[in-house]
Amino acid sequence: MSEAAILCRDLVKRFGAFTAVDRVSFEVKPGTVFGFLGPNGSGKSTTIRMLCGLLLPTSGRAAVGGVDVARNPEGVKRQIGYMSQRFSLYQDLTVRENLEFYAGVYRIPRRERQARIEEVMTRTGVIADAGTLAGDMSVGVRQRLALGAALLHRPAIVFLDEPTSGVDPISRRRFWTLIGELSAEGITALVTTHHMDEAQRCDELVLMRTGRVVARGTPADLIVAHAPPVILSVRCDRPQEALAIVQKTSGVRRAAVRGVRLHVAAEDDGLAERLDAELTSAGHACTEVRRIGATLEDVFMELAMGEAPP
Repeated sequence: MSEAAILCRDLVKRFGAFTAVDRVSFEVKPGTVFGFLGPNGSGKSTTIRMLCGLLLPTSGRAAVGGVDVARNPEGVKRQIGYMSQRFSLYQDLTVRENLEFYAGVYRIPRRERQARIEEVMTRTGVIADAGTLAGDMSVGVRQRLALGAALLHRPAIVFLDEPTSGVDPISRRRFWTLIGELSAEGITALVTTHHMDEAQRCDELVLMRTGRVVARGTPADLIVAHAPPVILSVRCDRPQEALAIVQKTSGVRRAAVRGVRLHVAAEDDGLAERLDAELTSAGHACTEVRRIGATLEDVFMELAMGEAPP
C-alpha cells in the first residue's frame, strides 16, 4: 500500500446507526512519534482497535507495517506492540514473572527469552525490581514494566494508549525519554495523550473530534493555523468570581482560571481595554492584562470545542 508505517484511507467504523469513525485518513512515517489527540468519545480508541487488528473496519483501508488490517489482522498483531492505559499486568506476579508470561504469549523462542527479559528490564529501568510483585510497585514503575512487556518481541510499531495516565511528572518525563530512544532506533510510536506538554514532544499530530480528523500537522504548524487570534493573561482579585464577568464580555471566545490569573481566548487586541473596564466597574481590581503566546492547549480547546466538522 505504502511505505508509511501506518496508513489510513477513509477509514469508517459503524455500530448500527452510530458512526464512531468517519472517513479518517492519515499517514505515520517510520521512526516518528505520532500524537493522536482528541476529547473522550472522539473515536481515537476505536481507530486504534482497528489499526491493531482487533476490530474490522466497516469501510475504507488501513495498513500497519504494510499489512492490511482487514485482510490480515493476525499479521498486524504479530508485528506491533500495544500498551493500554489500563494495566495489562498480573498484580500477583513479579516483574520477571509478568515478562516471562508475555514472552510465552509472543511465542519468543525459549532459548532467547531470558536475554530478551533482561534486555527490556534494563531498558525500562525495572531490573532492580525483578522480584517485586507488580501490585506493590508505583504507577510509574508499573507503566514502564507494561512498556517493557509490549517491547519483548521487538516490534517495529508500538501503540501507546494514554501511557502516562495517573503518573507523576518525574515518571512521565522518564517515560517520554524512553519513547524518544525508541524513535531514535527507528521504532514508530503512535501515542494518545491528554497532556499537551507530551503532545508538544510528538513529531506530528492528528486531532479528532466526533469521529473525524479536524486537524493534522506538527505542533508548531497547528499553533500557527488554529490558535485563537489573541490570548490574554488577566491578573485580578477574586479570579473565580471575575471569570463569570469575563465570559459574558463581547469578543471573548472562552476563558478559564489558571492559578491567580484568567486565561482568555479573544477575538481582537481591543478586548484588553474592554476587559479592564468591565472588571473595574464590577469592583474587581485588575492589576494586569497582557497578550501572551498561544500554546497547543489553546489549539486543543479551540478545535475540540468548536463547531462540528463538515
